[in-house]
Amino acid sequence: MSTLALQVRGVGKRYRIGARKQADRQGLLHRLGALARRSQTDDRTFWALQDVSFEIRHGENVGLIGLNGAGKSTLLKILSRITRPTTGRITVDGRIGALLEVGTGFHGDLTGRENVFLYGSILGMTREEVRRKFDAIVEFSGTGPFIDTPVKRYSSGMYVRLAFSVAAHMEPEILLLDEVLAVGDLPFQRKCMEFAKEMQRRDAAIMFVSHNMFSIKTMCERVIYLRRGRVVYDGPTDEGIRLYEEDCRTLSQESGLEGDGRLTVTSVEVLAEDGTERHLFQYGERMRVRIRYRAHEPLEAPNFIVAVMRADDVSCCSFSTEDDVASRPVVDGQGVVELLTPPIRLVAEMYRIFVLVRAKGFQDLIAVHGPTPIHIAHDLYDTHFGVFHEHGEWRWLDEAGSAASRAASDTSLTR
Repeated sequence: MSTLALQVRGVGKRYRIGARKQADRQGLLHRLGALARRSQTDDRTFWALQDVSFEIRHGENVGLIGLNGAGKSTLLKILSRITRPTTGRITVDGRIGALLEVGTGFHGDLTGRENVFLYGSILGMTREEVRRKFDAIVEFSGTGPFIDTPVKRYSSGMYVRLAFSVAAHMEPEILLLDEVLAVGDLPFQRKCMEFAKEMQRRDAAIMFVSHNMFSIKTMCERVIYLRRGRVVYDGPTDEGIRLYEEDCRTLSQESGLEGDGRLTVTSVEVLAEDGTERHLFQYGERMRVRIRYRAHEPLEAPNFIVAVMRADDVSCCSFSTEDDVASRPVVDGQGVVELLTPPIRLVAEMYRIFVLVRAKGFQDLIAVHGPTPIHIAHDLYDTHFGVFHEHGEWRWLDEAGSAASRAASDTSLTR
């Protein structure tokens, strides 16, 4: 069995809110004295982390998930020794490489070449080690033509590619990643995923923070779920994602729209075309959304709407009984209505399905249900391709704008 790479015991981090009021202006010693006498329970402090404990073994790839403000980035900064914990103890076995924010450790006025040496030294590499690995670092990052350009002129993608490449070639036994790979382009993301798999084969440990549950599910067999600074789950990925999505649903319901109470959506099932329950769909598959409801009074032709939202709240598409000429003249009591979508060609990402019921003509809101999470998978089409991807029909024309010869048209790009 692999040895422990990280052991975290009872870690907490307390921050002070706002500026500290000076009680005495007569000198530094008086102020330091006042500082020392302040209570540890000052009501202008808050705990970003409390009693966090877990272990990660060499060879494990662990996802760290939670809603915004849960303490994920704070925990990674403590693990990477950027900040100290207020309480608790951390034991580390191995060299840590961390990529926490785009451009961390870079100086904008220095060139890419100079920043490679600077960032390498911050990570603990010797100058000779950086010099020996320099060509490989630049090749991996794809920034070769710009390596002698000040990095303040780099795009965010170039920043993160070069920073990740330095951290990768440090050959760490433990790698900490905080969402930054979302900045890189698709080929670079794939390269990073392959690198992570290679690190695991070399028995390294990886902690990966992301709000993209599809990426978490793809990369991690285990997740640690933080809620308000505490570990509320540590185990197999599927159950951790379910808890995360349930919290997302609760948050949405607390801040979202409410119907007028004339109808209640009692359940929403997401199914494959063959009727089996499913939450992971391949790009281009059809999907069934089965809606159970109870109308508390007769309603004239209510409009049932299924809306698909991306994880970052981009509205992607919607279907409605009124638009699709599928309304029922009167709805009363309990019932079931089911949508079979066309082939879903949304790009690979996490999505949320909301069901809304409106009065005839998209008028008053009667009921709301959701979100119900789903994942769309594809090995190429992700958010760099937009919201959806459809194949077009192409043909070659001559300079006059007329169709080219038959031989040329036979090679037209149609899919």
